[in-house]
Amino acid sequence: MEHFTPWSALAGGALIGLASSALLLFNGRIAGISGILAGLLAPRPGDSAWRAAFAAGLLVAGLGLSFVLPDSIAGPDARSLFAVGAAGLIVGFGVRMGNGCTSGHGVCGLSRFSIRSLVATLTFMGTGILTAITIELGLGGSL
Repeated sequence: MEHFTPWSALAGGALIGLASSALLLFNGRIAGISGILAGLLAPRPGDSAWRAAFAAGLLVAGLGLSFVLPDSIAGPDARSLFAVGAAGLIVGFGVRMGNGCTSGHGVCGLSRFSIRSLVATLTFMGTGILTAITIELGLGGSL
């Protein structure tokens, strides 16, 4: 673990928790990214402004970080556009099938003691671990 940075990880986790709590406290909404973006694609009257602000905040924060600390965001890798698109479709399918994403279930659902979120989080964490092991051992990849 040569790139382990406990202080930045702690700060990032605290900021995510603070933002999720603020959204729930002030808007009564769960900070699940897939649900927020889905609401932008199929908007309801009076429900798009906060969703657009949230999505814009994610983009602006990422762009700002790339200017302040350029090495903190990885550049493009050697994967083809087809592979990236296929991976995106698979993730999107899983998000719909699981009725939420990692941020919705893992951050917000677990903090509300949701059994459904616990099962979902254990499932995608276990699947991710098994996939990484399979790639490392079976396909000769590099973690």
